[in-house]
Amino acid sequence: MALPGKPPSAERVPVYRGLAALVLPAVAGMAKLEIRGHEHVPAKGAFVLSPNHYSEIDPIIMAVAIYKSGRIPRFMAKASLFKIPVVGRILAAAGQIPVERAGRAAQGAPMEAARQVVRDELGVIIYPEGSLTRDPGLWPMRGKTGAVRMALEAGVPLIPAAHWGTQHLMPRYGKTIHPFPRKRIEILFGPPIDLSDFAGRTDQAAMNEATDRLMAAIAALLGELRGEVPPPERWNPSAAGQSEIGRFEDGDDGLPRG
Repeated sequence: MALPGKPPSAERVPVYRGLAALVLPAVAGMAKLEIRGHEHVPAKGAFVLSPNHYSEIDPIIMAVAIYKSGRIPRFMAKASLFKIPVVGRILAAAGQIPVERAGRAAQGAPMEAARQVVRDELGVIIYPEGSLTRDPGLWPMRGKTGAVRMALEAGVPLIPAAHWGTQHLMPRYGKTIHPFPRKRIEILFGPPIDLSDFAGRTDQAAMNEATDRLMAAIAALLGELRGEVPPPERWNPSAAGQSEIGRFEDGDDGLPRG
């Protein structure tokens, strides 16, 4: 099935046209993206999309995949990035969501900003792991509840996604891009997660169970890309004695707490 092409013109505000003109050719020069399952990305209306995460370049690759699937991506990003001259203005103009790492501002602002994206019938990308996976085999680790809470609260589709190959472009914990030779990166979008049995529930047990369902779906998609069977249980950094230092951490929903 052919990719749908450019997102709707209403979503392609000027800043996105400029970013697309810069980012799309740059990514194409570094990697060949093979995108499957794009029909699961809603052609219109709000949605929450949750991919796996093991390289700092993942958001750029996923943004291009979503763009090519016919929608404009919105991410939660570290608030410190918004303070960088030029970069901060671009992020703000592009509708990205700043996330404070600590303090009172971290309590509810990110989720409220994400709610506004949903109210505007746009898509928001929430990494359920909250940081780069600590799993030694690069499988998804234990997830946090922010993505399922947002999808349930807004009554919008929760789309799982996986990619494989970005580690060759930028290794986990690496800070340098390796564009040569050109890499092959596979992206697979899955069907929406069925959360109907959790409707109206907000207790922690229900959110944990729903998140486990999401993480299992992401792991299954990654297993399909890798041609491997994923581990039956997700890696738990806390149980393994590892720190979960990352962009979004500390809370059960994957968002920072003061």
